[in-house]
Parts: sequence; C-alpha cells; structure tokens
Amino acid sequence: MYLINKAGFKISQAHTGAVTLIQRFGSALNLNLHFHVLFIDGVFSPKNNGNLRFHRVNAPTSKELNALVATISERVARYLERQGWLARDEQSDHLTLALDDEEGNTMQQLQGHSITYRIAMGPHAGRKVLTLQTIPAWEEDDYGTDQLGRIGGFSLHAGVAVNTRERKKLERICRYISRPALSEARLELTDQGMVRYALKTAYRDGTTHVVFEPLDFMAKLAALVPRPRTNLTRFHGVLAPNSRYREQIIPTRSVKVKKTTTDEEADGREEPDQTAAKRKGMCWAQRLKRVFNGAA
Repeated sequence: MYLINKAGFKISQAHTGAVTLIQRFGSALNLNLHFHVLFIDGVFSPKNNGNLRFHRVNAPTSKELNALVATISERVARYLERQGWLARDEQSDHLTLALDDEEGNTMQQLQGHSITYRIAMGPHAGRKVLTLQTIPAWEEDDYGTDQLGRIGGFSLHAGVAVNTRERKKLERICRYISRPALSEARLELTDQGMVRYALKTAYRDGTTHVVFEPLDFMAKLAALVPRPRTNLTRFHGVLAPNSRYREQIIPTRSVKVKKTTTDEEADGREEPDQTAAKRKGMCWAQRLKRVFNGAA
C-alpha cells in the first residue's frame, strides 16, 4: 500500500510484489526472529491491452521509515497481547513477557534462553554464554544513513538496492538472506571439549567467538528449529503463485515443444518442432549442484 500510494495510484489501480524470507537465527546462534524482504522498487499498472507498465518509486527517507517502524511496532505489540504472549504493565506502560505457569514447557525455556544469550542446559544453566573478545577496531557508524528507521527496539533497514541487470548482486543478496543458521566452516571443537563458534563479523564490543558446552550447543540448535510445516518463504502481490500477473513478471525460458498428431493427420510426414514460451524449472540435481557450488 505504501508503494502504491507513493506512486500516485489507488490500490485498485496498481500492484506491487515482494518476497519475504523469515530468519530465526542471529550470528551467534541465538534466537533472533527477523525478516528479509525483497521489494520491487515500484508498482505495475495494467494497460488497456492487458500488459503491465512499471512505475519506479524513489527510495524511502528516514522520516518515512520511522513512521513505518512505529506502525509496525504498535501492530506487533497489539497482536502479541491479544494472543496472550505479552502482558501490559499499566504502571510503566510497556509490554513485558507473560510467563507461563505450566511447568515442563521445555521448548519455550530453550527459546527464552537463546534470546537472552544464556545457557539453557547443564550445571551452568541460566548463566550468560561465554564469549571471546578482542579490542574493537574503530569504524564509522554503519547506521548513519537515511535508510534506517529505529523505534523502541524495532529497526527497519532499507539501504540495499539492486539496479537493473545487476544479476550477480541480486544473486549474492538472495544467497545471503536465504543462508542457513549454521556455518560448519566457523565451527570447531576445543581441546577442553567445548564448542567454539566464530562470528562472521566481530561485534562492536570486540566479541569474535561464542563458546558453548556440548549439551547447551544442542539446545541452541533446537531453539532455532521452526514449527513443522511452517513456510519460511512468502511471496506477495504480483509475485504470489496465484497472481494473474505473475507470468508477465517472472522471466521464462523458451523450450521446444513437439506437436503431437495422429497417424492420419501426419500422413507419413514429420511435423517440425514448435517453440513455445513455457516455464521450465531446474531439476533437483541441478538445484543441489547450484547450492553446493555456491557453498564451496
């Protein structure tokens, strides 16, 4: 709706699209629910002949992002409160986590410890996870741009854009936002039998590694597993599977389709191959090759 209004159209006059990838993990194997969204930076308006015309929209400003973050935070808080997962503190006027009185809810305990960077299992349960630090290098503030909105613990970053025909950059972004939670290349077992995991990028306080006991490491992985039959990739608007405009947006590859005829129609003649625009996806072998070539 925001892009449609900014382009000067009504909801019934234009359409946009996006792909949302839901990630449950942080860089330290902590439970950190966040969303990576690929947005089309504009809207499509149907023509009289049924084709679509694209209208580009300028990047949002910091003021617009802050207003959007404020709306998102209010709606998320109200939803969690209605579901009974948060309880409102009337004195301080903020939401606090509603504790479940039932005992034995192991998964909620694992997830709670993972969010707060604490040990979930073993004799040291409840303590902070051990971290290894070094002297942090001075760097410019990465968030000192106009493409960031941040209010009350919610943040929205919109500083990454891909121009037309930058297919390699788009592929790098897609690989990044769809990456798995764990990187085996940064995982190692210490001489003391502890599990040490190296951060891809050091924290601002100099933290470079997190160290887990083996049992707590398994608990951290368990907390990152989503519920069964939960789709972590969502398609919206013209990119949705049931959208009538999807075929005009998604690129297709031409494949040769041989026309089938009866023996009487053929009359001893072989019909030439006809080229038709038909979508052809990769087989599983091609998908696996693509994944492991990228991971190598």
